[in-house]
Amino acid sequence: MHEPLSLPLARSAVDRDNVSRSDDGLLARLWSDESTRVLVLQDGKTLLSGEADHPRPELLLLKPSQLASLRAAGSLELDAYLGFSTQAQGEVLDGTKILLAVIDAAGAAELQPDLEAWHGLRRTGAGLSALDSGLYSEALALSNWHESHLYCPRCGEATNVTESGWVRVCASDGRQIFPRTDPAIIVSVIDDQDRILLGSQGIWEENRWSILAGFVEPGESLAAAVIREVHEESGVRVIEPEYLGSQAWPFPYSLMVGFTARVDPKHVGEDLVPDGEEIEKLRWFSREEIAAEAGNLLLPGKLSIAGALIERWYGGPIGS
Repeated sequence: MHEPLSLPLARSAVDRDNVSRSDDGLLARLWSDESTRVLVLQDGKTLLSGEADHPRPELLLLKPSQLASLRAAGSLELDAYLGFSTQAQGEVLDGTKILLAVIDAAGAAELQPDLEAWHGLRRTGAGLSALDSGLYSEALALSNWHESHLYCPRCGEATNVTESGWVRVCASDGRQIFPRTDPAIIVSVIDDQDRILLGSQGIWEENRWSILAGFVEPGESLAAAVIREVHEESGVRVIEPEYLGSQAWPFPYSLMVGFTARVDPKHVGEDLVPDGEEIEKLRWFSREEIAAEAGNLLLPGKLSIAGALIERWYGGPIGS
């Protein structure tokens, strides 16, 4: 049995409490309750209660009263109920109800005018606790979904938010629209010499490499998507994809599902054929080559499942 992948965005200490979402008065009650805590987002970024380079940075969760002036000024663009904490952290008690508040640029400037103080998930997410990681991933994916579903996909009418931020309803025909997640596979491809296949996109820096990935198509299984995507992007045929783990990837609202797969013995040694659209360069790397070039290679960071899959094959952290 393999050790499970350590994936920062697979952790959570949040009970999403979906039973409570249908309560029409829930948001109003939570805004009036000073035991509630609020996670603020502006353009996908949030604030920390400490320094970002601290070994364990924490999200800044505010009391409702700290946002009263922004709400009165109309800076609140969206609010939603994220659920309640299932573990204590600092001033946040186990069972604390937590709201999402998406605010506009004017509200963000009033709350914290220093732009450098606003952090994105890519910058800070790898160091967050299970509570903060779960909250940020949920909040970012949900807010991104709302931003792209302001209008009904069937008739084009505006949609209104209901169910404590978890449903949008068409203003014309009452059709309900629910948040969705886009599944994507990501795979470490290993050949008969136990080398790993890495690719590079044309828009990346010269020496940035990662494993192959792609979205699951309609009517397609995860395993079928692995086989198809690898062949489309590299010309390589793989067999027996093995699931290793998954995590949220709220950019904008995806789920990354990690696999490893080996090259089909019938097709070992065939030429690599980058698709020329997503992948410009392909290369097989041995562990020795990774170690020798570690100082120059730009590989995926600790937040991504790609980094975890590469290190799993490598046998530990690269360059340490």
